[in-house]
Amino acid sequence: MKVAVLNQTGTKVSDIELNPEIFGLEMNEGLVHRALMYQLANNRTNTAHTKTRGERRGSTRKIYKQKGTGRARMGSNRSPIRKKGGVAFGPRSSENYTIQMNRKERRKALFCVLSSKLQNKELVILDAINFTEMKTKNMVEVFAKVPYEKNVLLTLAEKNEMIEKTASNLPYVKTILVNYLNVKDLLKYKTLVLLQPSIESLEALAK
Repeated sequence: MKVAVLNQTGTKVSDIELNPEIFGLEMNEGLVHRALMYQLANNRTNTAHTKTRGERRGSTRKIYKQKGTGRARMGSNRSPIRKKGGVAFGPRSSENYTIQMNRKERRKALFCVLSSKLQNKELVILDAINFTEMKTKNMVEVFAKVPYEKNVLLTLAEKNEMIEKTASNLPYVKTILVNYLNVKDLLKYKTLVLLQPSIESLEALAK
């Protein structure tokens, strides 16, 4: 599985052999969907919370007597049917939305999406990106010469402040460390741009 390696001017400089265990898998849509649901559910912040009648402030005294008034029966002011009363079936912050999925399945789902990027010609490999000054226009010039479609997920092997900051103002580019590659971002961004050193980190995941 040989793929061309480009430089930041879009010129081919060499070929690289990709690991078929990472980039040669068939797409398993069911597994990828489960991995996406796992990521979304486990990142969910459970902040919505309503108070029951027992948690509302106020007296629990019965408002008026049970019989003889001609009105409907009524308990305290904290009843859910009263204004400023408790909520009967509202959301509670104690609910647990986490989903379980083992590591091998998550890793295989990631490799399935990476394989689909290669098969759909949505994968670009660059040898390096080097700038002498930190300006957004430098990154714009790179992506003017690198083939991409719609938007880009730029993957780095390690933190690089120069690259991250020059790309931060571009709405169609997101930089991410290779160790944080995930199914959600791979599905969201059309083109995956890998810097060549980050492929070695991917190789370590396959072992």
